[in-house]
Amino acid sequence: MINVEFYYSDNLIDGFLISGHAGYAESGYDIICSAVSALSINTVNSIEEFTDDDYLVKTGEDGLLELHMTTNSDSSQLLLASLKLGLQGIANTYGNEYVNILN
Repeated sequence: MINVEFYYSDNLIDGFLISGHAGYAESGYDIICSAVSALSINTVNSIEEFTDDDYLVKTGEDGLLELHMTTNSDSSQLLLASLKLGLQGIANTYGNEYVNILN
């Protein structure tokens, strides 16, 4: 299962932690893992490319991607809200047994 936790500060999305694997299909064929990876990596890349905000990012084993905003503009908020919407769509379509959004 992929676990997703969003961090908040003053009612703003301050970052996220994504870890795990969906287990929907074999490695390399898992469309849920692919979709979550594409959305989350694109969000980090978009914050880097389209905003002047600063952030800390960590990657690791078991599909770990963690982002903490150190500055947080309206543009970054829109990108992070878009990520949350996309991940909720995946969870709603395929089920919480594959993608569990904690908040």
